[in-house]
Amino acid sequence: MDGVLNIDKPAGITSHDVVSRVRRILKIKRVGHAGTLDPMATGVLLVCIGHATRIAEYLVDAEKEYEGVITLGVTTDTQDSTGNILSEADASHITKEQLLSVLPEFTGRILQIPPMVSAAHHEGKRLYQLAREGKVVDRKPREVEVKQIELLDFQPTPVVSGNPFPETQTEQPSPSNRPNAIFRVTCSKGVYIRTLFADIGAALGVGAHMSRLRRTRIGRFVIDKSMNLDILAQAAVEGKAENLVITMAEALADMPEVIISPESLEAVRHGQAFHPPDDFVAGEGEITRIMLDSDLVALARVVKQDEGVVLQPAKVFI
Repeated sequence: MDGVLNIDKPAGITSHDVVSRVRRILKIKRVGHAGTLDPMATGVLLVCIGHATRIAEYLVDAEKEYEGVITLGVTTDTQDSTGNILSEADASHITKEQLLSVLPEFTGRILQIPPMVSAAHHEGKRLYQLAREGKVVDRKPREVEVKQIELLDFQPTPVVSGNPFPETQTEQPSPSNRPNAIFRVTCSKGVYIRTLFADIGAALGVGAHMSRLRRTRIGRFVIDKSMNLDILAQAAVEGKAENLVITMAEALADMPEVIISPESLEAVRHGQAFHPPDDFVAGEGEITRIMLDSDLVALARVVKQDEGVVLQPAKVFI
C-alpha cells in the first residue's frame, strides 16, 4: 500500500500520534506525515504510506490555507491559548476597520521570527526543546510569503458567527475587552500562523494570541475531502482501507509528467538520464513525474546540458 491519506487531525494529539495510530490501524511500519500541526490545531494532515514517505518533501512545499481565531488584548509565551499569559490590555476600542488597516503590513513577502515553541533549529537543538528547558534564545528573522489574509468575522467575544470550529467551542466567553476575529490565511511553506496573529496584535498596540487553528488545505488536498481516524479504522476492519489511499501519481498531479515506454523502464530503474519528448515544457530544476501507463515509477529533475534538456531520475520507486 503506497500513497497518501488526507486525515482530518483532531485537537489534543500530535501529528506523530496520528502517524502512530495509522501504523496500528493499517499494520504498516513505513508511515510518515507532511506538514506538522500543533496539538491544539485541527485539519488537513497528509499521512504518507510506504513509498509515498519519499514524496513528503514535495507535499510539504505546497501552498497552505488556514482558518484561525485571533484573540486581541492578551499575549502568551507560546503565542497561543495553551501558554502562560505575559500581558493583558484593554482592546475594546479596536474596530474592524482598524484591524483591516494593518493587514497589508502582513501580506506578501514578510519577515517572521520563529517562535520558541517551533521546530526550527538553534545550535543543533529544536527551539521547542530549549523552551521546555526554560531557555529563550535569539532567533534570526526568516522571509516567508503570506499570499492573502481574509477577515471572515469580527466580534467582541469568541462566540463568532460562522465559527469554523464549533466542536471546539468549550471555553466561556472572554471579557468584552478581548475582541476575537476569524481569519483565512493563504501562505507558503514556513509561515507561523501564531506569530502572524501575535504580530498583528502588536501592530494594533494591544497584543494578541492565536486561540484556534484549522488547516483547510495543503495544495490540492482540501478539508472537505479529508477523513477522521475512525473512518479509516472502520474501513480497515472491512478490508476497504486501500480505497481511501490517494495514489502517489494523483498526490503529485500538479507536477509535469512524461510517459515512458516499457523499453525505457530499465534505464529509469538504474537512474540513467534521458531526453524528454520534443513537446515537453518545464523549467530547469523542475521535478517531473515519470509515468508508465498510470503508475508513477520515478521523479526526475530537469537538467540543461549542451546537447539539450535531459531528465535525471532523482527518486525511483521500482
